[in-house]
Amino acid sequence: MAKGGQVVALIGETKNSEADLLDRVFFALSDPVRRAILERLGEEPLLVSELAAPFAISLQAVSRHIQVLVRAGLVRQERTGRISRCSLVAGPIFAAAVWINRYSKYWQEQFDLLAAALTEVERPPPLPRRRRSRTSGQSD
Repeated sequence: MAKGGQVVALIGETKNSEADLLDRVFFALSDPVRRAILERLGEEPLLVSELAAPFAISLQAVSRHIQVLVRAGLVRQERTGRISRCSLVAGPIFAAAVWINRYSKYWQEQFDLLAAALTEVERPPPLPRRRRSRTSGQSD
């Protein structure tokens, strides 16, 4: 049975592992080649050679990108002999989206301010009030 200090340590480890996972996911997503690989894998599992085909980099460089994606948990790589097939794992992307979504309330506040400002801009200016002359309509 875990004691108080051990429970706190376990919770701390869970938070650290979640933070580490987010770090790996955001690092993996920071590169355009890796994002392109994920896009292609979103359609269907592909061989490493198929993934490498559209890129003007070596097969070895693509393999290094794939390993970053595997370490981030975004790609599953299955080997059969010399053939390596990759598939997308969307769970870590969902975890990153949940983390980002925490900040949506701040975006919403900005959108609300923008909407209010645009409403003010779109509203036609009030017509100037005509002053009634004291002499008009009165005879001498």
